Formats: sequence, structure tokens, C-alpha cells
Amino acid sequence: MDMRGNFLCLREVDLLFRPFVHRKICLPTRITMAPLARGLARGGVPGLDMLRYYQQRAAADVGLIVTEPVAVNDPSAADDAGMPHFYGGAALREWKRICRAVQATGCRMAPQLSHAGMLRQADGCGPSGVDPLTLEKRGEPMSRERMRAVVLAFAQAAADARLLGFDAVEINGARSGLLEQFLRASTNLRHDEYGGDLVRRTRFVCEVLHAVRKAVGRSFPLMFRFSLSGRGGDESQLVASPAELETLLQPLCEAGVDIFACTVQDLRRPAFAGSALNLAGWVKMLTRRPVVCEGGVGLPGAELSRLVQLVQAQQLDLLSVGRALHADAGWAASVRLGRKTRDA
Repeated sequence: MDMRGNFLCLREVDLLFRPFVHRKICLPTRITMAPLARGLARGGVPGLDMLRYYQQRAAADVGLIVTEPVAVNDPSAADDAGMPHFYGGAALREWKRICRAVQATGCRMAPQLSHAGMLRQADGCGPSGVDPLTLEKRGEPMSRERMRAVVLAFAQAAADARLLGFDAVEINGARSGLLEQFLRASTNLRHDEYGGDLVRRTRFVCEVLHAVRKAVGRSFPLMFRFSLSGRGGDESQLVASPAELETLLQPLCEAGVDIFACTVQDLRRPAFAGSALNLAGWVKMLTRRPVVCEGGVGLPGAELSRLVQLVQAQQLDLLSVGRALHADAGWAASVRLGRKTRDA
């Protein structure tokens, strides 16, 4: 039952554990693991503890594991010393081992390719040198040459992911990272073709997505994660209306995104006034593409029965579970077997 004592019937529970079928990827269940930064990689190289961590969750009815954010090959991509790298022989060999261990359980796996941008304190880079958490200027705008190098780094990481045998890639456009810094007016103060109105602010992100699509080919699944809500000193919404959201999504779709992953503060909260749809519902309606949604699934107050209803209503396709799965490797299996009497 959910936190209000409403029992989930077997049919409702079963819906979450039916296969998700897409023309580019099939998942054994509709439960996905959200990318949670853990900061435990030594020198950027994953260890045996990371393999066990992912394998345990994959074996317990999770359909897709999206890795913690992994740094592409750029000097400012990692936000701390414990962030895993997705480049270099040692790191890639370990990621291949992890991927095979996860897939041996029947689960699918995708790396979340990331760049910290100005979140990196010492030598971060960003569209305008603005710290996304404080909104203070502490650096110079990225040069065109540096931007091209970052685009190539994302493309190479995506090509490596396919070569290593991963099932998809997710590009991180959330969590105040570099790509979100380009999307937000508060951190993108540029006056060239990469700044200004919303369409121009999507340009760099689209260049990354185009390069990734070219690197992996047309048949490989490409996911993009984003959020409307800001962090730190930026409490503004990325877009203020459904029309602006459509303006944001259209070029991303044209750049090759197959599946959108939406991070929200509360899955039950409408994205815009005057509508009951949350962000996932709006993205699904506007793009007709599959949507993954993350927003406290499995935590106290998140009514699992209500989330199942959203899946039934085709307002979202996959549930992304973060902290609950981090705390309990068997969370999804417990829900399936009815051992979980609460969402916490």
C-alpha cells in the first residue's frame, strides 16, 4: 500500500514490471535506476565495489541502470576527485566489466555522460564563467575552441559506450552541469549565437547531441536528462509555459534525442499553472517520445499508486528511482513481491 494506506492491486504492481518495448531498446521492467553521484572512484577508475553495487540492483528487478555521472575527457569535466571517468584505458576496462556484470542479470545499462562546467571550483569552465550555485562571476566565457573540444569529448565517450557494449547513453543536461549552464539565462550571458533567447541557448547542447548521434549511429538509443527547477541561487524555472517548453524540446528532438529523462522535485506537482500535468506529462504530449521521470519515487510521501496511475494514463513510461534504490538494493524486487507495505 502507499503512504496513505491505499493498497496496490496486483494488476497495478504488475504494470511496473512489464517489459518496456521501444524500437531501439527493450527493458525487462519499467523501473530504472537514477544517476546518483557517489564520488568513490579512485583516480577516476571504478573499482570492484562499484561493480557489486550496480550488479546487486540490476539483479533485483531493475530494468535499466543509468550510471552515476561520469566525466567525459576534458580537464574540467569532473567536479571532484571521486567522480568516475569515462575515458582512459583503465577506466574503460572497468566500465566494460561492470556493464557485462549488469547485463548478465537481464538488466540494461547506460552511462550518464557529464561535464561539471563551473561546478568545478578550481578551474571550471562555462558559457559565461558564472557559478551556477551562487550566480557569481568567477571565470571567463568558454572559447569556441574549448567548446568544440567538449563536443568532441562527448562524442568520443558515446562512441566508446557503444563499443564497450552499453545499451544506450544518457547526456546530462541537469544538476547544474555544463549543458544546463548553457540552457539557463542566469548562467548563459553570452551575446553570440550561443546566448540570448531560449533557442540560441540550446545551440551548444544540440551540437553535443548531434555529435553524439553521429558517433553512435541512428539505431543506438540516446537519452537526455533535464529539469525545470534551478539549484542554489537560481530558483527560476527553465521555461515558464508549455509554449516555451515546446520551444526547448523541438531542437533537442531534431538533434536526435530518443528518450527524455525528467528530474522533478515532486512527481505530483503540476509543471505549469492551470494544468494537472507534471513535466513528464507535458514532455510526453509535446514530443510523443518515451519519458523517464525521477522525483522522490520510493521516499516517504511519494504515493506509488498515484505514480502507477500516471503510467496507466501514458503520461510517463518509466519510473526513475534514486535514493530508495541507493539505500536498498532490493527495493524493486520487494515492491514486486509485495514485501514493501510502504513507499519508503
